[in-house]
Amino acid sequence: MSSETIEKDSKRKARAAEEAEAREDERDEEDEEDERDEDERDEDDDEEEESGSREPVDVGPSEKVVIDRPSSAKMVWTLASREIGGYVNSAITYIVIAVSLIGIGLYFFFYKGGFWQVDRASMARMFDALPVALCFLTIPLFTMRSLSDEKRVGTIELLITMPVKDSEVILGKFIGAFAMVSLQVLLLAAYPLVMFSRAPFWHLGEFDWSPFWVGMLGLFLLSMAGTAVGVMWSSFTESQILSYFATMLTLVALYALGSVTIVEFLQGWPGDAISFISLQSRFEPFARGLIDTRALIYFISLTVLCLMVAFRSLESRKWS
Repeated sequence: MSSETIEKDSKRKARAAEEAEAREDERDEEDEEDERDEDERDEDDDEEEESGSREPVDVGPSEKVVIDRPSSAKMVWTLASREIGGYVNSAITYIVIAVSLIGIGLYFFFYKGGFWQVDRASMARMFDALPVALCFLTIPLFTMRSLSDEKRVGTIELLITMPVKDSEVILGKFIGAFAMVSLQVLLLAAYPLVMFSRAPFWHLGEFDWSPFWVGMLGLFLLSMAGTAVGVMWSSFTESQILSYFATMLTLVALYALGSVTIVEFLQGWPGDAISFISLQSRFEPFARGLIDTRALIYFISLTVLCLMVAFRSLESRKWS
């Protein structure tokens, strides 16, 4: 190989090396410029964050969240059905109903000669004892667990945080308990059906059903007011025993206020006022077969008042 060829090759390699070095220097300069630009952008972002001058990002129109919630009537019925199912699956329900029917039957048939002594087709003796039995035993037992049991096991917190109103909870509990008390009262219609409609061994005359059904209406109204009182006391405490005794003492006291002794002792308007708020005085017209509108208003007003107090008691848990 000649010396000219070697010299040309060495010059060509030198030029290629120079060009490669120049391209590498250009890339290094571009990288440095990119880094400087990025640092400047970061500094600008930091300044905007500190000054709060960053423009809000447009994320589009906000959508309103809509909860697919059933109607209030359906929600109340769902809660009432759940409550009734709990009573039906409880052995104490059948014990209370059986003991109450047996006790009323023994009183009606055998106490002071029973209805045999009356010797006529009448259920008046039954209406003398039934209000006391409802106030002393049936209503307190069916209402003592309405809200007390929910508080005791801790499910009341889950219940009130669900998409359900406090008023719906109170109404659902009330309707469930009132349905069971009403069933107990309705079963008492078996006595006249057995004794006077299909009596095989005795004939005491034609039974007048009108006073009987008026008396049953009075029992339903008394049970409605008593159930509201029980739900009210159940909303105050976690103990079912305390709820039972508080309800029982309240109902028995309201019933005893109408006794003749107290009314005669408090003569004049005090006695009349005490007599007016007594369950016994309000129920007496229905026991005689008369529908008293004042008694009707009294039972409804007492029911609404107690349910409102229970609603406020349940609502107060959100404030504490």
